[in-house]
Amino acid sequence: MKYETINPDTWKRRELFRYYIDNLRNVMSLTADTDVTRLVGFVRAHGLKFYPAMIWVVSKAVNSREEFRYGWDGDGNPIRWDFVSPYYADFHKEDECCVKLVTEYSDDLYNFHARFIADREKHRNLRGFAAENIPPNTFDVSCLPWIKYKSFDIHVFDEGKYLAPVVTWGKYETSDGKTLLPLSMNIHHAVADGWHLSRFFSDVQDIIDAL
Repeated sequence: MKYETINPDTWKRRELFRYYIDNLRNVMSLTADTDVTRLVGFVRAHGLKFYPAMIWVVSKAVNSREEFRYGWDGDGNPIRWDFVSPYYADFHKEDECCVKLVTEYSDDLYNFHARFIADREKHRNLRGFAAENIPPNTFDVSCLPWIKYKSFDIHVFDEGKYLAPVVTWGKYETSDGKTLLPLSMNIHHAVADGWHLSRFFSDVQDIIDAL
């Protein structure tokens, strides 16, 4: 995995970053309905599963924008990863428990889907967290497929320096030929503003529409 160390003297967000890290740590959260009509049809036509396909969609959107690929190095310096992979929950209905897994990101949907299926099979008897060390270049993904919610918010209670996105979606429903899914993102204000947060949803829709 590769990353670029941020130069605080030339970084365009240096003043905003320092303010939101040193003085007012806060996370922005936004939920919007996303039209997944084309995605649902695509996965059915190509024998794919919706969950890994949707993870791929949001991963592609996240990786397309630098503001969603920030983190920290071992010395506490802000860095920007060359790519980030989804750290997601795999739910097991039989015992109502889940395991947290990472599947390495690929820009190719079919490649990522195959990796996801292999990772899930490899860890199908695990619960909690996968045995391997979790790579640092990840962002969090979860799904609530049992309810079509209006809003969703989750906070990472570390030192207030968690910079990676947290992405969640709920149950999709079809009405009048259109299938809508509630999609949420949380992101630290130190690395993104409302403009960047809003653009994520547009990117997701563009990726789906291009399938």
